[in-house]
Amino acid sequence: MSSFFRAMVLLVLLGSCSSGYGTAPRDLDNACAIVNERPEYLRAFKATQRKWGVPVPTIMAMIYQESKFISNNRPPHQYALGVIPIGRQSSALGYSQALDGTWEEYQDQEGGRGADRESIRDATDFMGWYMTATVRETGVPLGDTRNQYLAYHDGRSGYLRGTWRRKPWLIRIAGEVARRATTYEAQLRSCGKI
Repeated sequence: MSSFFRAMVLLVLLGSCSSGYGTAPRDLDNACAIVNERPEYLRAFKATQRKWGVPVPTIMAMIYQESKFISNNRPPHQYALGVIPIGRQSSALGYSQALDGTWEEYQDQEGGRGADRESIRDATDFMGWYMTATVRETGVPLGDTRNQYLAYHDGRSGYLRGTWRRKPWLIRIAGEVARRATTYEAQLRSCGKI
């Protein structure tokens, strides 16, 4: 076997190992397809459900809305005068789109310094931690996907102040997140994943 051929085989193998990093599963409208393509997702979702009590479909629907299951997702850059980059609109990163400050709070209280927003396991654990605190501070049940999403997006204090009430687009999206959770739940039941 020539050394060129060996090098090509090695490059193909290495490329196939990393090709999923940062990318979304192929069929985001089918919960069974998502967890079949990425079994580590289902393990993370179920671990979060066991630890925090957050239903798997709620976690999935919120991740869909926040990052479309793209591990290294970030908000788009903003531009001055349409061409001069001035940074991103927020520090959100990863599956959960956790902001720097909130992620640091999670690391201090729960996840540890090694927690990574681009890890599905850490991102779902963060979401469970955050949503459980939302229950304590606002009374919104874990299974109330719509209101959990509103509190997740606007923050717990923003939710309590009702900032979301002045955002018809956010109310619409929260309804879409809740409907997606219902759809994901039916799908996961049909394929025996929950």
